[in-house]
Amino acid sequence: MRPIWMGCLLLILLPLSQAQAQSPSKQDLLRNIREARSAEEAQMREREQVFIRERGQQQQRMSTTVSERDALQAKADALDAQFEQQSAALAAIKAELTERSGNLGELFGVVRQGAGDTRSQWQDSLLNSRFPERLEELDALAQSQRIPQVEQLEQFWYRLQQDMTASGEVSRYDTQVVDRHGQPRQQPVVSVGPFVALSEGQYLSYQPDSQQLLAVERQPDGTGLIADFVAPRDGMSDLWLDPSRGNVIEQQQRTPKLLERVMQGGIVGYVIIVLGVLGILLALVRLVWLQSVQRRVDRQAADLDNLQSNNPLGRVLSVIGNQPRLEELDTLELKLDEAILKETPSLERWQGLIKLLAAVAPLLGLLGTVTGMIATFQAITQYGTGDPKLMADGISQALVTTVLGLVAAIPLLFLHSLVAARSKALIQLLEQQSAGLIALHLGGGEKPRD
Repeated sequence: MRPIWMGCLLLILLPLSQAQAQSPSKQDLLRNIREARSAEEAQMREREQVFIRERGQQQQRMSTTVSERDALQAKADALDAQFEQQSAALAAIKAELTERSGNLGELFGVVRQGAGDTRSQWQDSLLNSRFPERLEELDALAQSQRIPQVEQLEQFWYRLQQDMTASGEVSRYDTQVVDRHGQPRQQPVVSVGPFVALSEGQYLSYQPDSQQLLAVERQPDGTGLIADFVAPRDGMSDLWLDPSRGNVIEQQQRTPKLLERVMQGGIVGYVIIVLGVLGILLALVRLVWLQSVQRRVDRQAADLDNLQSNNPLGRVLSVIGNQPRLEELDTLELKLDEAILKETPSLERWQGLIKLLAAVAPLLGLLGTVTGMIATFQAITQYGTGDPKLMADGISQALVTTVLGLVAAIPLLFLHSLVAARSKALIQLLEQQSAGLIALHLGGGEKPRD
């Protein structure tokens, strides 16, 4: 038992002796601490030397910066003083200018206002094609910020005198004219003051935007007088003038032609035109046919002994023959009435359709009016009332369809009345001849006459 206990004690003490043998001694630990401290002190001294060296450089840089700041401050002070000095000098100069100008300031305002007003008056003048540079001179004078020179005032006066002179004379000059195909070319122009310009037998219109003369598409009346007016002559010559200085000619270009007005009616307008033309053609055909029937009936009435089947009177009278029997006279009137009733539909044919078309035409015009006003209100809803041109299409459709409906209805009513009167006259003639024939056979008198 003792040897076993001794073995266990040895096993416990052996690891403890090995651990003690491997741990450093106190001297080694102290030596390591001293070495680390010496290294740190050396590093600190090195950093201190570097900081001392850089401190001198930073002080030198600071001195340089302070010197530059002082120099800039001195320069700024000098500029401030110069600014104050120049401001005082400028105020003195302005005061001297105001004192010297005196009433010229008011004159300058009057000249600028006069130049602006004249520019507005001459903007659309036909004479700009003859003197195109005068608008630029007026713009420069109206927008100038300096008192005008004497030369400028004299030039302004000259332009006013030039306009007055040119307004009362007929002049000839060459300028660029845009033809109807949009091609500009140089050609001679004859102008009668600011009223009209003529070239190659045509009236010209002045375009302020491009400052060019344009051959208008729709020439006014009196173009046949242009050749006599521009030709060399000794006496007087007639010519149509535009007293509004081109406004009438411009308005004529915007006035639609008859076909263009009809097209403004739209689909409803086309329907009205078709129905109106159809009704008029039917009425005219019926009138021609009734007129031919009237001639045949008149010939038959003049020769009742020889009855013909190519006219209503002959067909009606042939029902009873030339020698009716007296015992059949009781039914004679009934036979004649039946024959007249058979002829009546052919004589009154298409009258109902013509009357219907005469009544429908104004209703279609009212329909176009309503649709046009709807289009107008839609334009107002989308774009407002700022531009009346946006509402022009709807209003044009409303008015044009109304006019077309009335234009179609009025002649149809007259034609229907005329057709109805003609057919009624023929029916009355048949009834009159039938009644006369009955009276002839009953009384043995003379033959009835028309």
